[in-house]
Amino acid sequence: MTDDVNGFVAAERALRRAAPHQLPDVVHEVLRSQYGADAVEFLMADYGLTVLQPVTPAADRPEPLPVHSSPAGRAFGSQEPFAEERGDGRVRLHLPVSVRGDRLGVLSVTMDRAAWDRADVPELAEVAQVLGHEVVVAERDTDMYQRARRTDRLTLAAEMQWQLLPARSCSQPEYALGAQLEPAYAIFGDNFDWSAGADRLLLYITNGMGQGIGASLLTNLGINALRNARRAGIPIADQAALADQAIYAQYRGDAHLSVLLLDLELSTGRMQVVDAGSPRMLRLRDRTVSAVDFEAQLPLGMFEETDYTAQEFRLRPGDRLVFVSDGVHAVAAPGGEPYGEHALSRALTATRLLPAADVPAAVIRELSGHRGSPEPEDDALVACLDWFGARQTT
Repeated sequence: MTDDVNGFVAAERALRRAAPHQLPDVVHEVLRSQYGADAVEFLMADYGLTVLQPVTPAADRPEPLPVHSSPAGRAFGSQEPFAEERGDGRVRLHLPVSVRGDRLGVLSVTMDRAAWDRADVPELAEVAQVLGHEVVVAERDTDMYQRARRTDRLTLAAEMQWQLLPARSCSQPEYALGAQLEPAYAIFGDNFDWSAGADRLLLYITNGMGQGIGASLLTNLGINALRNARRAGIPIADQAALADQAIYAQYRGDAHLSVLLLDLELSTGRMQVVDAGSPRMLRLRDRTVSAVDFEAQLPLGMFEETDYTAQEFRLRPGDRLVFVSDGVHAVAAPGGEPYGEHALSRALTATRLLPAADVPAAVIRELSGHRGSPEPEDDALVACLDWFGARQTT
């Protein structure tokens, strides 16, 4: 490596100046010239969070790596660098690529032993983080990174839904949040959305009616109506009322959207909740799982000018909240028995040591075993929120 500061500065400048589609080539060149890397590969996690796929414009893409049983997957899961000793005297360093808690993929850097002995791993990890930020910006101008996230072709409805979703995970000192939607490639209408601010977190879990493009159009209308109201600074009860009016005006009661709206005040852990439909919320506190029931209110768009009321709920530091759609709690096994809250409680207890970003995928994997087939008949949406407590100020 060249001078410590200059090496990182050169890498950062090169990535910021790179054309959107050239980021993989540029990071390879700068790590070769500044840090003595022999080979560099950028891999992105697919929509289903099952594999890491090499990012390349070539049609004959190399084979993907499994998330759960590969050295690169270990770095992705732990969000820590992982060094892999190779039999040819070289070392392969796997670096997580993430942006504000959202896990994008892994940067794998192969070096000979001399370069590895000189390597500054924390600095290389910072280069990987710069790459992540640049990918998020570059995705506005190229489809290359979107294509790298796919193991299969998306249905049109799924394409519409994925463009609507925020990141799959997010973290701040007060909380960590993760969500997963399955099936990833043929979606029926479930959705999640959130907005993180300096003083509050707003979270929406929606359960769409119908399937295919019709369900996706309904969900798009509902989510964008909620966003429009939220961005005007309106409380969540009024957000629900305005979205209700927008959906009713379009469908006249023939279609509706179930949604759970939450507004978390970060300085206190106090939460305002509007329960307008079927998504469920469970709380893990002191190793005990309990269902949290709110006053059931009408789904959005069912009737004209419905009024909604927010209820209060308070979190304690260490609480974990898990939200599921009916494609989770109501899914049936081959014998007909529903998954239900008892099985959910077991799943949440079994995953209590996992970070929030890993919980949704783990619950969905267990759900797949319950239903006895890899292909679900409905969307399965799981979101997990860990509350660490209000930030201490001095």
